[in-house]
Amino acid sequence: MGSAVITARAAATFEPVGRSVATARAFVRDTLQGWGYNDVVDDAVVLTSELVTNAVIHAGTAADVLCLRSAEGVRVEVADHYPEREVPLQSSRIDFGSPDRENGRGLLLCAALASRWGVEYSPTRKHVWFQLDLPDRPVGIRSAGPVLPTSLLPVTDQRVRVAVVQIDSTGAISAWNEDAAHVFGHTAEQVAGKQFTDFVAWPHTPGTSTGIADALQLSRWEGSYGIRGADGRTIAVYASHLRVRDNDGDPSTVCLLVRDDERAVLQSPVRAPVSDVSSDNRTADPFEVFIGSPAPDDLDGLLQRTVERARDMLDADAAFLLLATDDETELEVRATTGLPSARQRFARVPVEAGTGRYGSARMPAVHEDLTAVPGAVPLLADTGMRSVVTVPLKVEGRLTGSLGVAAENAGRYSNEEALRLQFAADRIALAVESARLGELERLRRGSLSFLVEASDLLAGTLDRDQTLALMAQMTVPTLATWCAVYTIADQSSDPYLSYVLHEDEDLIDGLKALLSKISPPDPVPTPGARVWSAPAEAGHRAAVSTSTRTLAADAPLSMSTATRTTLATAQAVGGETVVLPLVARNRVIGMLTLGKPSDDHFRQEILELAEDLSRRAALALDNARLYSERMAISQSLQRSLLPPGLPDVPNVEIEVIYRAAGEGNEVGGDFYDVFPISDGAYGFAIGDVCGTGPEAAAVTGLARHALRLLAREGFGGPAVLERLNAAILDEGARSRFLTLLYGELWPREDGSALLKVVCAGHPLPLRLRQDGSVVPAAEPQPLLGVIDDLELYAEEVVLDPGDVLLCVTDGITERREGSRMLGDDGLAEVLSTCTGLTAGAVAGRILRAVERFAAEPASDDMAILAMRIPEPQPQ
Repeated sequence: MGSAVITARAAATFEPVGRSVATARAFVRDTLQGWGYNDVVDDAVVLTSELVTNAVIHAGTAADVLCLRSAEGVRVEVADHYPEREVPLQSSRIDFGSPDRENGRGLLLCAALASRWGVEYSPTRKHVWFQLDLPDRPVGIRSAGPVLPTSLLPVTDQRVRVAVVQIDSTGAISAWNEDAAHVFGHTAEQVAGKQFTDFVAWPHTPGTSTGIADALQLSRWEGSYGIRGADGRTIAVYASHLRVRDNDGDPSTVCLLVRDDERAVLQSPVRAPVSDVSSDNRTADPFEVFIGSPAPDDLDGLLQRTVERARDMLDADAAFLLLATDDETELEVRATTGLPSARQRFARVPVEAGTGRYGSARMPAVHEDLTAVPGAVPLLADTGMRSVVTVPLKVEGRLTGSLGVAAENAGRYSNEEALRLQFAADRIALAVESARLGELERLRRGSLSFLVEASDLLAGTLDRDQTLALMAQMTVPTLATWCAVYTIADQSSDPYLSYVLHEDEDLIDGLKALLSKISPPDPVPTPGARVWSAPAEAGHRAAVSTSTRTLAADAPLSMSTATRTTLATAQAVGGETVVLPLVARNRVIGMLTLGKPSDDHFRQEILELAEDLSRRAALALDNARLYSERMAISQSLQRSLLPPGLPDVPNVEIEVIYRAAGEGNEVGGDFYDVFPISDGAYGFAIGDVCGTGPEAAAVTGLARHALRLLAREGFGGPAVLERLNAAILDEGARSRFLTLLYGELWPREDGSALLKVVCAGHPLPLRLRQDGSVVPAAEPQPLLGVIDDLELYAEEVVLDPGDVLLCVTDGITERREGSRMLGDDGLAEVLSTCTGLTAGAVAGRILRAVERFAAEPASDDMAILAMRIPEPQPQ
């Protein structure tokens, strides 16, 4: 950007597909709005749209977009990868082409809208850049709202509290005012020097890449998030951030925060409602930028959005759009804003309203004062509008409409505004023409995007039922009016009707009943669609039979619900029905059936697209089948490692909570067991095998069964663990380290319980007394699976009535949120709040505290074993 200092940059690459144009527009809009450059956003988006279109549509290559920010403005560079582009001579003149042509119009727009622009060539690339300078801001009011009745003013608390927080360059809080302390409950002394991110509950919205750390680095930012208060609750706030620097050049961020329901105090007023540009575009129309994204589905919605954008673009009081009749002699009003309702729809004006260019809708026209030329724009008669600019909408030289904006003041518009509006009109003319082409043209332009999105959806699930539903929902109503999916379990099985869908939900049951009564199509592996006449014939027979009975009853005007359903179903299947095989791994696993209503036939392009979809769907369905089979086997084996149930121990409450890490795992490296031994004694154990998943589960099974066997043979706790240690070491390369807490429990007649505990490298058990104190109930000893000769010893613990013994695995104590860890002290603090709770309530509170400690899912297995001696009930 010349000698200007670049203060920020953002870059992205877009693939050579139609939807990349809309994605590039969204990237540039979001970047510039994040930088606070709203004054040049619209022009930058328009130019980027044209240049990226040239790269991905006309040159057929990926497009690199680079945004550079300086104090004077913004520079945007768009580069393509066309490898054989001819480098022009310095003396050659650039041919901008015709403004009516889509190809090459980007340079013409650059010349008209950009402060500076240029083209740079290399042997493999072409760079087109443009710079947009920020307009000089006049001294005075930036924005103001109208005078409103008191009842319409925003509601706030008795006093508006604006929390002012300053965050230094390291992200630590350096200032915290009194209002912040009042709203959030933390004093300035409590938060000083702590990371601001420790108090922020940032919204984890899918697809949102900007986090709180990124927002604090932006020059300006405004939006909503949450602050964790002193009581642990999250307080929704609306914030305005400003990045500043002190006299030494050190940057910091000043944050103004109010409660979210009082956002009107801080929220910047928006001049006009502008829909956010979404990357989920249903069309690949490169002119969508003017009307916003997503574009309205219907033509009327498209035209109404157009006039609103045109009015906002030129800061007008009114706008209107007229469409030409087929003979191009009249213009019909189809959309207006800011004009009386009587002028909004279907009023007609002649194309040639007078002599000269200003009397013809075929040429741009600027009227500085309509009072000087009464009747020049008949639509605006008696509306109070004085200045107006109108431009034609043309497609391939043919007049298709007229777009105009008007203001109540005279002299508001010049040729410069006419040029800007003409560029917009050119885009809208093409967009309107595209809307008129119909579903066939839109399907051809969007078929690649459809298949890519379909593949992503199908690859995103391994659930068989969900895969079947996705197959049907992607075909209806995009490809067909109704569809049915047949599946084949194995080579000897007949096709089974698994899923039926119709665009009219009221017809699904009738359609399913009809298809269930006829033989399914033959599972032919030949690729391609083949016509299946059975549904139409069956529907015709059912309709004839029903009509005959109705006429015989001599009451045709009082048809039953069943009769109406039969006739509607026959109408639904009366058109063409085709069957496509679902072939995966050289085997027919089902059929996809598509149907149309009466007198409808499939276009060849639709069938080709459906064939591509059926190949992808077949593989996804077979993958789901294989995954389900293997998951069922895995879960059956895993369930065999779980204890059959908890015994009923006299005068002792026992509760266990178990969570295995990893999708689909029921058992992992953590395990537990409680079992009777003999003579009123019970054994209990909780352990953790090194690692997670099936490998750790194998050692889990060895440990759990060995404990039961050895304990019932009469071995004491130390002897049991020493022999288990030898068994683990005998596994050789398959052995794993094991931490284990093993104990034996004897309930006593006085209501207490005696425990003998051995803690082999495991997190120490914690004892909660009735007075709320928490102490370890054992001493640490060596873990198992490391050394041959272990000398372990048992420790005696007596639990009195009301006492709780809590045993956990390290998945609980090592729960992390960033650099913070729950730890033994954090667990003890939570346990100290559980006085008087049952064993089940204690285990539940511990689990909730662990889950709330971090936002991310747990990455380690977790087990909780809580035992409580109940207090005697009064007689």
